[in-house]
Amino acid sequence: MTTLSSRQQQIFKFIRDFWVDKGYPPSIRDIAGGCGVSSTSVVDYNLNVLERKGYIRRHPDVSRGIELLDRPVRTSSRLVPIIGQIAAGGPLPVPAADAWDAVASAETLEVTSELVGEKQDVYALRVKGLSMVDALINDGDIVLMQHTSVVENGEMAAVWLKVEKEATLKRVYREPGRIRLQPANSQMQPIYVAPDNVDIQGKVIAVIRRLA
Repeated sequence: MTTLSSRQQQIFKFIRDFWVDKGYPPSIRDIAGGCGVSSTSVVDYNLNVLERKGYIRRHPDVSRGIELLDRPVRTSSRLVPIIGQIAAGGPLPVPAADAWDAVASAETLEVTSELVGEKQDVYALRVKGLSMVDALINDGDIVLMQHTSVVENGEMAAVWLKVEKEATLKRVYREPGRIRLQPANSQMQPIYVAPDNVDIQGKVIAVIRRLA
């Protein structure tokens, strides 16, 4: 990273840390706020430099369209169980509740420890569908999940719908008397469900892209 200015190094580190923490790239305003830059045009200029030097790729037609090309050197790794498939379109039926049991999974995925940090109860799901494409999650990608029953508004989560016995991957928003499951695709409508019909199975902590 010796060819980058201190500002560019700061922005690149912020993007990488944001990806690891949130599981999706930051917006230009996120970067400006996180790096103490007063002008989004300054951020835009430095992002163009990072792209020109091969550290990132920008997708101007995609919301938060920043893709990391430079990866940190692997220092250690962990095996994460792949416990099944999750819908990123309409809710997808799963065979049974024990399909979420990571212990029962025979298939595993090796990931860098930097990607998951010290997080416990981490598992992986294959994504089916296109409802999260604006969050750069495509059909065939793998999402790394941390098992939890509580998420903040706007976080991406694996949601089990108890009555329908179906699971779906969406952003979760609590609204008066209901929960909104919001796709990250402007062509798709949200799903509204009763709070007692929702069981949060985990939140997205990282995305592993499927290479075309």
